Amino acid sequence: MLLSVPHAGRDYDPALLAQLRVPEASIRPLEDRYADRLADAASAAGVPTIIAKAPRLSIDLNRAPDDLDQDSIRGGFSRGVPASAKARAGLGLIPTQLWGVGPLWRKPFEPEDIAARVHDVHRPYHATIAAALNEAKLRWNAALLVDLHSMPPVKGDDAPDIVIGDRFGTTATAQLTATAEALLKGLGFRVALNTPYPGGYIVSRHARPAANIHALQIEIDRRLYLDAAFDQPGPGLARMQRVIVQLVESLTAELTSGFAAAAE
Repeated sequence: MLLSVPHAGRDYDPALLAQLRVPEASIRPLEDRYADRLADAASAAGVPTIIAKAPRLSIDLNRAPDDLDQDSIRGGFSRGVPASAKARAGLGLIPTQLWGVGPLWRKPFEPEDIAARVHDVHRPYHATIAAALNEAKLRWNAALLVDLHSMPPVKGDDAPDIVIGDRFGTTATAQLTATAEALLKGLGFRVALNTPYPGGYIVSRHARPAANIHALQIEIDRRLYLDAAFDQPGPGLARMQRVIVQLVESLTAELTSGFAAAAE
């Protein structure tokens, strides 16, 4: 089992902030604010956990390294791969705009700057995940990555509290996804599968179900663990930390039951 928290980074470089054309407070919605704290109890119990310190404003670890808004790079940065819809909307490898805020940066970035961020942050983060999953697979013959995120409240009467993403059944077995769903529903949460968050680059890059390496993305409504302003940890944090521990235990038991079935 491995936990990943890619969007909770709060280490803002003053030089980066100086390039913003908008107030610093306006880029806060980019953060999965304090989502790293959701993993505290599981990490303390010995679950390997990888937490990004670099903020999403600097580089989005849940995007492919070439998924860029070309207009944000001086001279372009094209490698022949068309930008995704998210990148075109301003939420690619380097966020360039936010709904209700507008363009974020005073001027385009230099290609060398983007290449340095990929080399110094994106590549090591994914290399660490890959190494940990491979080590787990060698030791236990199976590995599971749980990629933790938080989401703004989803509108609607039946809006989910938690969204499980498995890229529509391609990054984990149906049994693992069903186990996560059953556990969370049993704890009283409204749960959705793949809508509106099917899972991003992290789970799609690292999952290899045919090799018994699986990945699930978990999106948690920020109301469940932050204060009313979505700014600081709230009274629900301790409960959600316990939920993550229960989720890890339940998924581990499902993987173990798979070993037992194979042995029989």
